[in-house]
Amino acid sequence: MNLWRRRLGEVPATVWERTDLTVLILADNGLTELPSAIGRLQRLRTLDLGHNALTAVPAELGDLTGLADFLYLHDNALTRLPDELGRLAALRYLNVGDNRLTELPDTVGDMTALVELRAQHNRLTALPDTLGRLLRLRELWLRGNALTALPPSAAGLTELRELELRDNAFTEIPPVLAALPRLRRLDLRSNRITTLPDWLTELPALEKLDLRWNDVVPPRALLAALTDRGCTVLH
Repeated sequence: MNLWRRRLGEVPATVWERTDLTVLILADNGLTELPSAIGRLQRLRTLDLGHNALTAVPAELGDLTGLADFLYLHDNALTRLPDELGRLAALRYLNVGDNRLTELPDTVGDMTALVELRAQHNRLTALPDTLGRLLRLRELWLRGNALTALPPSAAGLTELRELELRDNAFTEIPPVLAALPRLRRLDLRSNRITTLPDWLTELPALEKLDLRWNDVVPPRALLAALTDRGCTVLH
């Protein structure tokens, strides 16, 4: 059911009777509240609540254990996510970007099917150590937060290909990244990095390293080693 940009203001009660739905798009409707009745739609595989004005989502969102494709919660006014979100163990894509989140729930580590997690443009100062349980994660987008470090468990994200840490407060490249054999693209633009570790040259899959708008000049030897193996370095 596609109700995108219908200026609804609130979800029609008849929607909650459609327990056969597998896709529900409610994006860009000026929604300020999501009823607990959402939990009835247990056949949903995709739910789009992006571009609304939600300040919270109900715990019943965790009842949608059939969600296996996409959950869009981006561009709302969320200040927290319910712990019950961790029950969405089949979900592959989660976008909670452009909200007012100061933390992600520890239960995010239970969402073990995630392939892509987007939490850009929030107010995150740290990430839960359970992040390392996301063994299938390939893309992690964290631009525009206030992060200074990654949890030690991030060393377990061995399937990670794309990591965006742009516009944060890192003073060094997180050492845990040295353990990521498939990391291809690392975006560290607009941080506070002043030095680079030698282990960067040992990342076997690295294709692009973006260091622009940091106060750092890559040592010639390190830059040459990365360039010789086909890695593009922007600085």
